[in-house]
Amino acid sequence: MARYLCHDEPDLFEFEAEVIDARPGAALLSRSAFYPGGGGQLADRGAIEWIGGVVAVTGFEERDGLVWIALAEPVEIQGRALGRIDKDFRHMMAQLHTDLHIVNALVFQRFGGALVTGVQMAADETARIDFDLPDANNDLLRALEPEFNAVIRQDLSVTEQFVREDQARQEPGLIRSKSVAPPPQPDGTIRVIEITGLDRQACGGTHLASTGGSRPVRIVKIDNKGRQNRRIKIGLA
Repeated sequence: MARYLCHDEPDLFEFEAEVIDARPGAALLSRSAFYPGGGGQLADRGAIEWIGGVVAVTGFEERDGLVWIALAEPVEIQGRALGRIDKDFRHMMAQLHTDLHIVNALVFQRFGGALVTGVQMAADETARIDFDLPDANNDLLRALEPEFNAVIRQDLSVTEQFVREDQARQEPGLIRSKSVAPPPQPDGTIRVIEITGLDRQACGGTHLASTGGSRPVRIVKIDNKGRQNRRIKIGLA
């Protein structure tokens, strides 16, 4: 996994780059601030402007460690390019991702270190997170909603650091997924997101600078998914 520019410069929504390779409908740039998606988070939306016009970005494809940008038209761009990221969509994803960390933290604390079995964010301002919780009382899970919003109101800072992979695997609770973990960086480190005083876990997505940047959340639904999984669906109020 390459270290993404959107991690290092999360407020960069317009960037210049050189087209280093291209084919009809796809381009490889010298640098990119787009988040290509992953870990349940949808990829950034936006557009690329070059000497031949403007074309929408429709997706991303990783090949041999390089991230190709899929374009809405079968154009073959060249030269200097200007990338523009849909700021509102990125901010919505960052809110949902940060809120899922809050949900994850409180469920982990209240329900004996329950591990995550799946995550997905949606374009309709909702997200769901699945836990390995075969015996949980759904009413107790639903009762956590005021606590989620209390954390948002506290405006706790959200920071990142990079930890050696061996160290990350030895730290209890740092890797919360039951089956997968964020891939290491080229230097062998794993990205860790910390919500001050609340949570610390490995993650590769985009987040708010502090919890107060999110609108309040509501629990939309709690489902039993099979014998083991409980699904909590949240939405931005």
